[in-house]
Amino acid sequence: MTRIKASKEITCGQRICAALFLCTLLTITASAQTFTSLYSFNKLTDGTNPRGTLVQGFNGSFYGTTPNGGDSGWGTVFEITPAGQFTTLYNFCSQPECTDGVVPFAGLVQGMNGNLYGTTGGHGANGGGTVFELTPTGQLTTLYNFCLPPNCPSGTQPYAGLMQVSNGNFYGTTLSGGANNGGTVFEITPAGKLTTLYSFCSQTNCSDGSEPEAGLVQAKNGNFYGSTSSGGTNHSGTIFEITSTGKLSTLYSFCPQSPCSDGVLPNGLVQGANGNFYGTTFSGGANDGGTIFEITPAGKLAPLYSFCSQPNCSDGEEPFAGLVLATNGNLYGTTSAVNINGSGTVFEITPTGKLTTLYSFCSQPGCSDGLEPYSGLMQATNGYFYGSTYYGGVNGENSGTIFRESLGLGPFVETLPTSGSTGTEVTILGNNLTDSTGVNFNGTAAIFTVISAAEIKAKVPNLATSGPVRVTTSTGTLASNTIFQVR
Repeated sequence: MTRIKASKEITCGQRICAALFLCTLLTITASAQTFTSLYSFNKLTDGTNPRGTLVQGFNGSFYGTTPNGGDSGWGTVFEITPAGQFTTLYNFCSQPECTDGVVPFAGLVQGMNGNLYGTTGGHGANGGGTVFELTPTGQLTTLYNFCLPPNCPSGTQPYAGLMQVSNGNFYGTTLSGGANNGGTVFEITPAGKLTTLYSFCSQTNCSDGSEPEAGLVQAKNGNFYGSTSSGGTNHSGTIFEITSTGKLSTLYSFCPQSPCSDGVLPNGLVQGANGNFYGTTFSGGANDGGTIFEITPAGKLAPLYSFCSQPNCSDGEEPFAGLVLATNGNLYGTTSAVNINGSGTVFEITPTGKLTTLYSFCSQPGCSDGLEPYSGLMQATNGYFYGSTYYGGVNGENSGTIFRESLGLGPFVETLPTSGSTGTEVTILGNNLTDSTGVNFNGTAAIFTVISAAEIKAKVPNLATSGPVRVTTSTGTLASNTIFQVR
């Protein structure tokens, strides 16, 4: 159940257009925040309509995908620096009969080996999409080819991205296929060996859910959590928990009562510092504009916010993506529709449900700042948030943008992986790390090597306990954005 809406044509007749755009860097500053439009896509060369969340690479640049456009019209992988320098790394359907896949809907994951991993939603050798590996220089290897129904036990149409865990394997979902054609959860090794862990719609009337459109998150207990976009006891989607061996538990079925005050069509999850999970629904809620919710690991759900609660829906509606937990403990995300300009928002919400609209899109002439952000936000190690819009931009092609939102949050470091046992090699990403003098895991000093200004390699030391990773530099100490779990 892919929720892409029809393209909206944006012309000077519909919006007040500026006579001339001399640069692609537009900045709006208000109330201690700064919005910057970094790049506008050109559908013929860059790709078009980005909808996956960006990821930070080992070199400090950001990587993403477009499902459309590029040389063949079937999507691209791109790199963009924090300053907005853009490079197209790969054009899909570059191989005969598109055996390399087409239409990469989701974002990428930064692998622990330095390469990037992702999925395509279609084609490949068997027609059902692919899992691929891409080097930072753009060399692609197809790891797995999904098939088309019927008789697709491994699933088909992997619309969501992947996640990598400490053993090096990746986990993901397919929208359809599997034993019951309701989608799957799978595990795949870096060498491409795939194991189907669960096939949805295995229970009566699909009470276990079907069509998992979003990816997974690994919780502190080591299990995985995710959502299905349909199915469940009320046929409106579910939240589930699944172990690494494939044991699935349905935690919550949406819309237990009319008019669906808890929401409909859930997106992906993020785990908060309190151990609970936070997510969004595309529609439903008190105003049928979508919701933000909190759910405990035991399945107790509480709606935190219903969109379109403000006059003229100035707070936005229809959040298409999930949330990101920032270093200040608050959650950040996007809505894809409405606001004062009718084109989506960036918002902040506290764990108690206080929402602040940070930016309303199409605030610039001709929607040069973009409109309809379908992607979630990523907080980079410089403290800024980065995201993309599906439409808009300065090129007049309505192909989308990449933007940055600064809220004054300080820099930090990020670890890959986020858990591991003693002796595990950990990559630490950050900024200005060249003169680092110390690394510790929750206070226990570690042996480390500075690779570059954006990367450190360290090993989990003996006697280390779960807690933040800290890096000491000449300008101060940088803490990790999440707790490193020593297993």
